Amino acid sequence: MLTLLSAGAGGSPPPAFHLIEPNLKWSNSRRLRIWAGEFPDFLPKQVEKIKDPYARKLASRIDRIPVNLSKGCVMSSCVKPKEQTDANPVVLLHGFDSSCLEWRYTLPMLEEAGLETWAVDILGWGFSDLGRLPLCDVASKRDHLYQLWSTYIKRPMVLVGPSLGSAVAIDFSVKYPEAVHRLVLIDASVYTEGTGNLATLPKAVAYAGVYLLKSLPLRLYATSLVFNGLPLSTCIDWTNIGRLHCSLPWWEDALVNFMISGGYNVISQIEHVKQNTLIIWGEDDQIIDYKLAVRLHCELPNAILRQIPKCGHIPHVEKPDAVSRLIVDFVRPDQAQRANPESVPTISVPA
Repeated sequence: MLTLLSAGAGGSPPPAFHLIEPNLKWSNSRRLRIWAGEFPDFLPKQVEKIKDPYARKLASRIDRIPVNLSKGCVMSSCVKPKEQTDANPVVLLHGFDSSCLEWRYTLPMLEEAGLETWAVDILGWGFSDLGRLPLCDVASKRDHLYQLWSTYIKRPMVLVGPSLGSAVAIDFSVKYPEAVHRLVLIDASVYTEGTGNLATLPKAVAYAGVYLLKSLPLRLYATSLVFNGLPLSTCIDWTNIGRLHCSLPWWEDALVNFMISGGYNVISQIEHVKQNTLIIWGEDDQIIDYKLAVRLHCELPNAILRQIPKCGHIPHVEKPDAVSRLIVDFVRPDQAQRANPESVPTISVPA
């Protein structure tokens, strides 16, 4: 499934675009306090083996809420905000075949800054109960997000999509512009034409490919490719975090359903995005070429582009301080005093 991602290193940034300095110096007086609470019983038992305290803390907050779809109700996994306000909430999506645990470092920092923050698992991935397997194609993922938004969030949101989550965010914002106030796209995978030849595979071959995708060696390789210079112990732990949802019994069926449906192709939708958009890009992204960030910036009607030095494909894991600061600054006009960027704490990513 690595073929779903565009290989290639990003180039150096044009002078017109701003670099965000790493290791931002913010107040240390409000560092996050981490604790590992009990985990919800619907999570795979492998969650107990995770060492990262931020991942353990966020996993303990994952909840399932009922979302009504046309063919029944899905108990949908998400992390709900600690408090709800009247301001535009921030809603965090995740990348391809991932979960809300991607946001283990950045979500708490956004909350500390005073932003109402949700982390939502996209239908077919994450930890939702798919025992009565619904369709997991693009239309179903879109409808699921809309039903969740209209039932629980009910206000125009700042929708944040990393990697393939950017395609999910673009598709959703064009179809339901009333639901999206602003967009944040992180190392966006939006120029692939769906799942390509994977959509034509016989089901037996598709299931074999999905079984391989779940394997620890392939996941370890993908983790080492995405992140820069991880120690082996951290790489193994982050790999286990990234594949935790693969232990759910319906994971293979949901992923094959998405593959043969054709996947996301949002190239023609990009020019129709009307919302103000922040594009965040890791300078050392080895998955998607930086030229595509420049192209996206040019094609989106109302976009700004910010690049993070010494950072790979998933900045919200690798450089959460910088990503949090960028998001807070971007939504500050809507959040007024509550989103003072000086209130964002510093965390130390486990090494």
